[in-house]
Amino acid sequence: MEYIYAAMILHSADKDINEENVKSIIEAAGIDADDARTKALIAALEDVDIEEAMETTAMAAAAPAAAAPAAPAAEEAAEEEEEEEEEEASEEEAAAGLGALFG
Repeated sequence: MEYIYAAMILHSADKDINEENVKSIIEAAGIDADDARTKALIAALEDVDIEEAMETTAMAAAAPAAAAPAAPAAEEAAEEEEEEEEEEASEEEAAAGLGALFG
């Protein structure tokens, strides 16, 4: 996770996300940087819009907070089940994208 966090820090600071900068952040945190993991991260993020990925993740996390007001018990249970399935699908998609980083 620390490699992803390093990329997010660089993105937030409007810095280039490259091997040297990621390695600097990892080492500043007191962790020995693994060149293979750093290279894999940079390669995996090559075609990723980090801003869009962060927004998608934030929206998925906020979805449970946006639940509808109270409804009849049967209808509410059905809605909750549907929301959980959608949330799980979103989380699985996000995890699959991040899982590719660590192969």
